[in-house]
Amino acid sequence: QVQLEESGGGLVQAGGSLRLSCAASGRTFATYAMGWFRQAPGKEREFVAAVIWNGGLTYYSDSAKGRFTISRDYVKNTVYLQMNSLKPEDTAVYFCAASTSYSRSVSSERDYEYWGQGTQVTVSS
Repeated sequence: QVQLEESGGGLVQAGGSLRLSCAASGRTFATYAMGWFRQAPGKEREFVAAVIWNGGLTYYSDSAKGRFTISRDYVKNTVYLQMNSLKPEDTAVYFCAASTSYSRSVSSERDYEYWGQGTQVTVSS
């Protein structure tokens, strides 16, 4: 089992920045990838970014490219999402996810077994 706890959400004005954190505990040695997804009101959950734990290869959605950066800290078993130039359309609940199995894809919810509770990000115009 892997437990995930997100933090760092909040209210920010458009153009501002936030850094989300996701601390992992439990069988973290088995982690293959960690990702961030988000879900806005009335919409389906969507992929934002992912990082392969060993190697650090990163993946981003088109909406995140150039504005968001995903990174991980081995020692702290934590993954971060630095979000810059935030827009009102980035408003959503952001979820951290972890996978312990190899997969060709890291951008689908099906690729992840463990999920955090989510943290709210609100961007005002």
